[in-house]
Amino acid sequence: MDDDLLTIGAFAARTRLSVKALRLYDRLGLLAPAHVDAVTGYRYYRAAQVERARTVALLRQLDMPLARIAEVADADGDRGAELLAAYWADVEARLAAQRTLAEYLRGRLSGRSSEMQEKFTVETVEVPAQAVLTESRHVLERELPTWIPASLGRLEEGAAACGGVAGAPFVVYHSEVSTESDGPAESCVPVADEAAARAWAAAQGRAHGTEVRVEPARRLAFTRVTKAQVAYPQLMAAYEAVEAWIAREGLSYDGPCREIYFADWDAAGPDDPVCDVAFPVR
Repeated sequence: MDDDLLTIGAFAARTRLSVKALRLYDRLGLLAPAHVDAVTGYRYYRAAQVERARTVALLRQLDMPLARIAEVADADGDRGAELLAAYWADVEARLAAQRTLAEYLRGRLSGRSSEMQEKFTVETVEVPAQAVLTESRHVLERELPTWIPASLGRLEEGAAACGGVAGAPFVVYHSEVSTESDGPAESCVPVADEAAARAWAAAQGRAHGTEVRVEPARRLAFTRVTKAQVAYPQLMAAYEAVEAWIAREGLSYDGPCREIYFADWDAAGPDDPVCDVAFPVR
C-alpha cells in the first residue's frame, strides 16, 4: 500500500467532513477515492485531495448543481473563481426576481393589487386586417427572452424580402406561458406584400414553422408599458389592469392576448415605453 494514502476515517478528520459525506461525494462522482481495496472495499484518499473535498463541501452549501460543482472544482486558477462568480450572478438575479414576485403576491393577498393596476392607463384602438408572417412554438416562460427576439428577427428578415415590415411586430399567447405551461406563443410580423410573403414562407420549408395568415381587423384594449415594466411580475399587473378595465366596461374577449413591440428595445431606457399589452375585445 502507498504510504501517502489515507483511510477514509483519517481523510475525513483531515477535511473535517463526515465519512457519510465522503461516500456521498464518491457516489455523485464529485470526489472519487484514490484507491479502493478490491478485497475489503475500503476507500483510501491522498492528502492532495483535501482541498478538493473542502471545495466541494462549500460549493454544495451554495445549492450549486452537481454538474457545475464538478466544473468549478476541476477548473484551474482564476477560471474556477470566474465560474463561481457567473453562477452567483445567476442566483442573485433569480432571488431579485423572486423578491419582486413575493412583493407582488403580498399585494394581491392583502387586497392591494388594484394599487399596482392603477399605474396603467387603458385605451382602445381599431387595428385593420393585416397579412402577417408568423412563427409558433411551445415555449416556457424562461425561454421567452431568447425565443422572442430570435423569432421576430427571422420574420423581419423575411418581411424585408416581401415589401417590408408593415406594422409593429407582436407576440400572441394562444394559451398560458409560465414556468409550467408552454403556450403555444406565436411571433407575428406584418408584411406589405401577402403574395410575396406566402412564396417566401413556402421556400423556407418547415425549419422554424414559418407561415402566413391574415390577422382580422380587431378592436384592441391595451395599456402601454415601459422597458422596466416588461420585467416579471410587473407585466402581470399590466395584464390584470387591462382585464379589470374590460370587466368594468362590460366588454368581452375577441381573441387571445398579445404584446405589441413598437420600439427599439436595445436603444430604449428603463423608463421608455416599448410595448403594448393588449386584448382583442368586442
